[in-house]
Amino acid sequence: MAYDAVVLVSFGGPERPEDVMPFLQNVTRGRGIPPERLAEVAEHYQHFGGVSPINQQCRDLLAAVRADFAAHGLDLPVYWGNRNWHPMLADTVAQMRDDGVRHALAFVTSAYGGYSSCRQYQEDIAAARAAVGPDAPVVDKLRQFWDHPGFVQPHADAVTAALHRLDPAKRATTRVVFTAHSVPTSMAATAGPHGGRYEAQLHETARLVAAAAAPDLAYDLVWQSRSGPPQVPWLEPDVNDHLAKLPGEGVTSVVVSPVGFVSDHLEVVWDLDTEALSTARQLGLDFVRAGTPGTDPRFVAMVRELVTERLDPDTTARRRLGEVPCWDTCPTACCVPPRRPRPVTDASPDQP
Repeated sequence: MAYDAVVLVSFGGPERPEDVMPFLQNVTRGRGIPPERLAEVAEHYQHFGGVSPINQQCRDLLAAVRADFAAHGLDLPVYWGNRNWHPMLADTVAQMRDDGVRHALAFVTSAYGGYSSCRQYQEDIAAARAAVGPDAPVVDKLRQFWDHPGFVQPHADAVTAALHRLDPAKRATTRVVFTAHSVPTSMAATAGPHGGRYEAQLHETARLVAAAAAPDLAYDLVWQSRSGPPQVPWLEPDVNDHLAKLPGEGVTSVVVSPVGFVSDHLEVVWDLDTEALSTARQLGLDFVRAGTPGTDPRFVAMVRELVTERLDPDTTARRRLGEVPCWDTCPTACCVPPRRPRPVTDASPDQP
């Protein structure tokens, strides 16, 4: 297949205080989210001056990918479009059309399968193309990358670095706690063609990172950033509830690793660096949060490798570490859309 461009597709976020409510209204349009819930989420942004880190992180990744492509002779322009804030994806697709792009690959800043983390981006791409019209370029989404070495190894090194910040005398009573965005259990049950794909991939990533970084330590996979109505079941336990149980199990120190994410966006710096850190301090737990891939050169190189896989699939071997099945193009039956309102978040599951 011949491709003539790559587009980075992300969630988007506000970049000044006056952007916050319009952004949240974009995220929740048509979902019946009460105004008081929007005001609660908006307050999280105001703690950071009304600015989400996510757009700058996308700019940094975009620059790094362009430099990596140039250094390796991959002559493809790289664009950037967001789901919920500027640059909006439809505007980017229009620019691609005007530049003569006919067939592009999309790198979505989400490593996992599931409705919010994969299929919804497919829908966003389709909606953007429909808005542009019949001359819009075809855009094919690159595969999920939960077990690619370029994603796993930076997470593992971040856990190793975090462990070095803790008291080595407490190593035997240290726990690694992996986190990812919680989703409704009904959404988790319909992730992938046979269900359960989101959880299966995350368990695989956690296993791979733990084996590389701390094979001698126990670890857990828990959830964060729930925002749905209390009557709707979501994946549990929440990271704060889980931390509360650890002292009773003899744990003195924790490394929290957000393997569900690719960069330190708002749900990392608020839900973990603020709320989970506060919980740990109240419990007397030593707490260090591990970093995310961001613009780690291995992660940047992974983007190029995912592109070259699709450019020449017959001669390019996939780099994978895990055993959960993978495919280039999601089956038609993947990830049935939910029938209830989706969460209000800075990023859907596995966003930067």
